[in-house]
Amino acid sequence: MTTQLFLVSIALSCVGAVASLAAKRSEGASKTIGCVFGVGAGVFGLLAGLFSIFTPAELVSVATPFSFANFSMLFNPLAGLLLVLISVLAIAAWIYGLSYFDEYRGKGLGSAGFFMNLFIASMDFVIVSDNAFWFLVFFEMMSLTSYFLVIIEQDQKSIKGGFLYLIMAHVGFLMIMIAFFTMAGITGSFEFSAFRATSFAPGVASLVFVLAFLGFGCKAGMIPFHSWLPQAHPAAPSNVSALMSGGMIKIGVFGILKVGVDLLAASGCALWWGVLVLAFGAVSSVLGVVYALAEHDIKRLLAYHSVENIGIILLGCGVGFIGMAIGQPIVALIGFVAGLYHTLNHAMFKGLLFLGAGSVLYATGTRNMERMGGLARVMPTTAMCFLIGSLAISAIPPLNGFVSEWFTYQSLFNAAFAGDAVIKLAAAFGAVALAITGALAVTCFVKAYGVTFLSAPRSERAASAREVPVAMRISMIALAAVCVVLGLGAPFIAPMFEHIASSMLFVQPAPCVPVSAGLSNVNVGIGSIVSTPLIAVLLIALIALPIVLRAVLGKGGVAHDRDPWACGYVPDGHMPVVATTFASQVRMFLAPLYDMRDALARQSGRFVALFQGAVKGAEAAEGVGDKYLVDAVASFVTWLSRKVQRIESGDFRVYIVYIVVALVLFLCLTVLMK
Repeated sequence: MTTQLFLVSIALSCVGAVASLAAKRSEGASKTIGCVFGVGAGVFGLLAGLFSIFTPAELVSVATPFSFANFSMLFNPLAGLLLVLISVLAIAAWIYGLSYFDEYRGKGLGSAGFFMNLFIASMDFVIVSDNAFWFLVFFEMMSLTSYFLVIIEQDQKSIKGGFLYLIMAHVGFLMIMIAFFTMAGITGSFEFSAFRATSFAPGVASLVFVLAFLGFGCKAGMIPFHSWLPQAHPAAPSNVSALMSGGMIKIGVFGILKVGVDLLAASGCALWWGVLVLAFGAVSSVLGVVYALAEHDIKRLLAYHSVENIGIILLGCGVGFIGMAIGQPIVALIGFVAGLYHTLNHAMFKGLLFLGAGSVLYATGTRNMERMGGLARVMPTTAMCFLIGSLAISAIPPLNGFVSEWFTYQSLFNAAFAGDAVIKLAAAFGAVALAITGALAVTCFVKAYGVTFLSAPRSERAASAREVPVAMRISMIALAAVCVVLGLGAPFIAPMFEHIASSMLFVQPAPCVPVSAGLSNVNVGIGSIVSTPLIAVLLIALIALPIVLRAVLGKGGVAHDRDPWACGYVPDGHMPVVATTFASQVRMFLAPLYDMRDALARQSGRFVALFQGAVKGAEAAEGVGDKYLVDAVASFVTWLSRKVQRIESGDFRVYIVYIVVALVLFLCLTVLMK
């Protein structure tokens, strides 16, 4: 059943892609066709993902013309989670695109449906591929189709961002390919099943893990491979940015888990693998939010927060690897639960925030938060949805971001209690990094929401903005609802992640949480969680209490309205705190980190220049063979031909002389030979 649902989803994506391209002369028809088929594909993909999570693993293998590479697909709980994640985002992005894509008329809108459908289909294939050859084929297809979506506007910024993204994608692809080919060379097969069954030597296993970690880390956008995110994500359409930031970079996390937990299962896990992952996660989480805090461009700000949240995910996954290495399955379980839960949570609230940013861009025509303000009055639905996303990404209870970060803290504490001094030090480092990240994330989104939606408008476009069309609002409301459900429903949803993590580790899951425990502090067998429904009830009561007290105790009182105090000045639109002033103190305090980022950005620019120089060098080297081999032979033949032409006088009497001379020479040779 799972395979059939998945294939229907892929078929709808492919038909939608071809039909959208065929109708590209009519951009409206092309847009509608692509979106409708995309929504259909997303629904079937969602069903396939749910079946993969809750039913036994299903392996399908079909022979291909390539004798070395059967077309193998594995549907297991981990693949199912990623299918659900991408399908939910895809459905929201396609519905959103019914109105939002109108902004791209005349800019390649006819091909957007083609590339976006293939982009989603290729991500789905990467997730279920169980053969190294086909995995790499679809991984490359995912990179190329998303590249064409990034450069859809064909302006200088989008082309520059797309080019950097393409380079980093191929750097990562090269490392992943070497890792897979190393395993294939030892096993003699490209099938992942052969990799799982082989116990590689410790040095080989470590080499493969490091290559895969760095390669997939490029796709995930972890530091120091993050420079493409703040350039590529803002350049792409906002619903594509939601898919890339919410979905595609999770393929990087999936790949790290696929190699480290699944393909190298028989080889064991080294302790330093987990410490390495945890260290990269800690650095990425802190630096990601620090760099986001200084941004004025709302989409660049969100792109940097993707770096931050990938870091948080890697913190949980790092604990999972540490638990595997020290033989503590419970520690590993809670670490992977934390990482996987935040993987889904980040996809939902980051998709919501990018759609919200797209709505702001749609209404105001700018991504610069300095030119916004007061949008909550004229765009109430967008403002409310963006607020929910901001609270979720800031880990404010009872929303979903709080739940997965709570699990991450638990995983770090459990690792510290279960491990030796090295593990304690690594866990403490991760916990401190997570605490700093949480504080700065709250600061950043107070800035982002306050400067964008509150206060007075700071530009004419902001003052004249209107709420976005219904289709765009539906998508945002749906993702906001998912964020609320993933938070309030944590006592019931957490066991699903426990089941997924247990299937990865091949251990028995802990007892599930009874539904009756939903309004109390519960234990899910992998650590205590604070009941988010109970927190929600307490927060509602806390908000309602002063309202009730004012209504009861304030009877007979006289309310007075006063103008806001502005130190003796008449308040105007230039007085509110804006993005620049909000982050100025943090930027001054953390100046060395911003200097480091600028240095890394320059290095990435040099890397691009080096790549371009290598291309020019290759073009020059390509001509060396032609110049000294092909051209030399051709020149000699031309010279010889011109010499031979001189004996062709056109006079038949001369030709008779040639014949006579030739006969005389042959007779002389015959006599000499005798």
